[in-house]
Amino acid sequence: MQLLNIFFKEDSKKKEFKNQLSNVLGFTPGELNLYITALSHRSVREGADENNERLEFLGDAVLSSIVAHYLFKKYPYKGEGFLTEMRSKMVNRQQLNDIGIKMGLKKITIYNKQDNSLKISQIFGNTLEALIGAVYLDKGYKKTQKWVEKYIISTHMFMDDLETVEINIKNKLYGWANKNGKSLEFETLGEKFENGRRLFTIGATVDGELVAEGKGYNKKDASQIAAQLAVEKLGL
Repeated sequence: MQLLNIFFKEDSKKKEFKNQLSNVLGFTPGELNLYITALSHRSVREGADENNERLEFLGDAVLSSIVAHYLFKKYPYKGEGFLTEMRSKMVNRQQLNDIGIKMGLKKITIYNKQDNSLKISQIFGNTLEALIGAVYLDKGYKKTQKWVEKYIISTHMFMDDLETVEINIKNKLYGWANKNGKSLEFETLGEKFENGRRLFTIGATVDGELVAEGKGYNKKDASQIAAQLAVEKLGL
């Protein structure tokens, strides 16, 4: 009960949080402390046993397994390459972040709201994975599988659209550059420590001119954000 007491000194706040969480989940959670950990970002809880990074690791693996099983059943005549690409599209970081926000995680995730860099990061996708990890530990694999398929895949993932979407924005940008004889590069413009973590700034340059820049807690996320902004700016 210690973690509960830290976040909710009043019973009314604990009840309100539990109701909000139940609305997001679609069921009443069992071990509430588990879900508080899943919703606690490193910016407010640094301990490995207190923030959601371990549950994110677990949830990522559980989600990948559920998605693989779902695709295996849905596309009985498709090959490994297609199935692997579809799984990548379904568990894409930006996709999960958007789903997390639509599910209402922005309202109940516990993080440092004064940290401006978190506003442009993808913490709600990470939180969604942590939440999946919590559901798995609380309810078991079978119930988690049904929950993910109903509340995440069926509700938020439109398979016909995903079949045609270009998931790797950087590849799309490189394709445009090659077709038009442009020189495209991604450069590290800056790196600094913020709230105990390294924050990278990556710039997308076309023919030596900076077109867009993205920030993230790893270079991959930062470059994808820069690529997305560049695509939008160039009207692609």
